[in-house]
Amino acid sequence: MAKGDRNEALLEKAGRYLAGGVINHVIHGVLPSDMQPVIARGQGSKFWDVDGREYIDYVMGSGPLILGHAHPEVVAAAQRQVSNSSQFFNLSEPLLELSETIVEAIPCAERIKYTGTGNEATMFSLRLARAFTGRSKILKMEGAYHGTHDYVAWAGRHKEPFEYPYGPPDSLGISDVLGKEVLIAPFNDLEAVAAIVKENREELAAVIVEPVQRNIPPSPGYLEGLRKITRDNDVMLIFDEVVTGFRLAWGGAQECYGVVPDMACLGKVIGGGYPIGAVVGREELFRSVTPEAASLGQTVLQGGTFSGNPLSTAAGAAALGVLQRPGQYDRLNFLGKKLGDGLKELSQMLELPAFVPQEGSLVDILFIDRPVLHYRDTWAADADMTYRFKAGLIRRGIWAVPGGPKMYVSLAHSEEDIDLTLQAAEESMRDLR
Repeated sequence: MAKGDRNEALLEKAGRYLAGGVINHVIHGVLPSDMQPVIARGQGSKFWDVDGREYIDYVMGSGPLILGHAHPEVVAAAQRQVSNSSQFFNLSEPLLELSETIVEAIPCAERIKYTGTGNEATMFSLRLARAFTGRSKILKMEGAYHGTHDYVAWAGRHKEPFEYPYGPPDSLGISDVLGKEVLIAPFNDLEAVAAIVKENREELAAVIVEPVQRNIPPSPGYLEGLRKITRDNDVMLIFDEVVTGFRLAWGGAQECYGVVPDMACLGKVIGGGYPIGAVVGREELFRSVTPEAASLGQTVLQGGTFSGNPLSTAAGAAALGVLQRPGQYDRLNFLGKKLGDGLKELSQMLELPAFVPQEGSLVDILFIDRPVLHYRDTWAADADMTYRFKAGLIRRGIWAVPGGPKMYVSLAHSEEDIDLTLQAAEESMRDLR
């Protein structure tokens, strides 16, 4: 086969067997075939497709690979565990090692309960909050992503305004009944949150929030304000730290911003690249998921075949062991700042209006002439320009998907990687003019 033929042949096979021919139809469906690599292997900051084309990777598995692809210590831990079995459906030493690390690291954590994914973690956290408070409603922020289950798939993808606190569903197949159970507020707007919470406090179980909402950082005082509003109204505060947990800092966003919620949802980084999710919080919140509660018939139903499996927890424990070493977060945040600052400088030099949010190792770019504070601000960004810019990066060997995840910097990225990325970014930006 000629160079490129194998990738094309496999894409044709994907079209025959996969729905839409892709893994994620919302993200990957926007890419033409010449920008759809079928990946053969990854190592460090890079991956190679089946035809040998090399890419510097800023998707990093959608965030879990904070150490990069195939980190030797994570690989070794996984291989050791595989030789002893990948699944027990019971306690294991890797499970307990990872649990100790997480509970000791995360400020709100006194107990932990595992799930299979971050999506399941947010679902379980809300069920736990409703059970503990005896109330049914939850409040989420407009534009936030907490997974795809029915209680959170609201007001996250729409392009038309509505009147708070009730928004449209993000998906077909979600019951209209939940439309009155899920309240919506704009991100970074404490006045709106306070009014909605006060009006619904007798029915409101919890407020769930991404400390960094997709690519929008919290305004100064915003998370502190949420903590005060929820505490004053006896409503639970849940941080969705599936992205920020163990990425922004060793203690996650809670350490980074100095705000401690009642519960937090974790995923991605804590599995070392393997499937995992978890909910952590105060001990009293987890009494309904104990054998004693089950024996009394007063339990919150939660479980999964692979929740807390030994393979994912062994890999996760190894990954967190590497992250815990001195200087790791300084290095990670330095690389994120180098990329973010470089994109800002390029856009200014080329006189392209751009907002470049950068929180630690999370980086993104929106072509807009003002800062973005909440989801509706993103509507004014030039989506076509963003698409063409990131398409230009891909064609220059930089994997940053248009419309997909933010750019995740890993410890495997080098300063040379960042320099090459910024060189590609300059060329791609020049094509936009």
